[in-house]
Amino acid sequence: MAELPPPLPAPPPAAVSAALTTTNVRVTSSFSGARIVLYGAVFDPTARASDVVVIVRGPDAPLRLARKTKVAGVWVNSRPVVFEGAPGFYMAASTRPLGQIASFSTLRKLGAGVDHLRINAPMEQRTETRYGVRDVVVSGLGADYLDWRRAVVRLKEAAGLYAADERGVTFVDKGLFRAQIELPASAPIGVYSAEILLFQDGQPVSRRIRGLTVEKAGTERTLYLLAHDRPWLYGFASVAIALAAGWGASVAFRRN
Repeated sequence: MAELPPPLPAPPPAAVSAALTTTNVRVTSSFSGARIVLYGAVFDPTARASDVVVIVRGPDAPLRLARKTKVAGVWVNSRPVVFEGAPGFYMAASTRPLGQIASFSTLRKLGAGVDHLRINAPMEQRTETRYGVRDVVVSGLGADYLDWRRAVVRLKEAAGLYAADERGVTFVDKGLFRAQIELPASAPIGVYSAEILLFQDGQPVSRRIRGLTVEKAGTERTLYLLAHDRPWLYGFASVAIALAAGWGASVAFRRN
């Protein structure tokens, strides 16, 4: 009886690698936005069909919203809702539409795409006092959660802080790809993450994360650090400057 040939070895797993043209964006008074290019390569000896998804997420920050409601014929703001965990910036770029790359459940698990973006709004109800305003509803949204979530996304998209580009990743050569990240002037300060996902047959097979920092520079950085590290001193200095400016203006008008 002839012996069966040994099974063929499994093909080596594919891998992805990428780098940003800059990892530090310095924000000054003349900052009008930044364009960052991401270059990467797919390493796969078998040359299987691949898709690349790039997700750039900025620092999370609470977002306060209020809904207009009609009371006794007058439109007033409802009790505010604060979303905790909404990223200040989010961009998803891919080689083709995300729905053609992976299933809904896979995209949802990865948080890939604005429609699958994780925005934290815990269901337990509590209240807080912020800036002298009482009874700020932080959660307990119930069935209204999706409506509030859509409002968050809509406002961020209008400000240019959320974006999706289904053709934003392009292969410039065999295995080499390129993506472009557009940071608006209103991009929040902090640490960003650029996640690069390689998909084959609808599944993520390789993942890399690259860091990006957006920070203030020059006088703006000094004032920013002073306001966050020593708020009492910043407040005192602001009041002193305001008083000096008011006194100077009154003297000038008296002379006139």
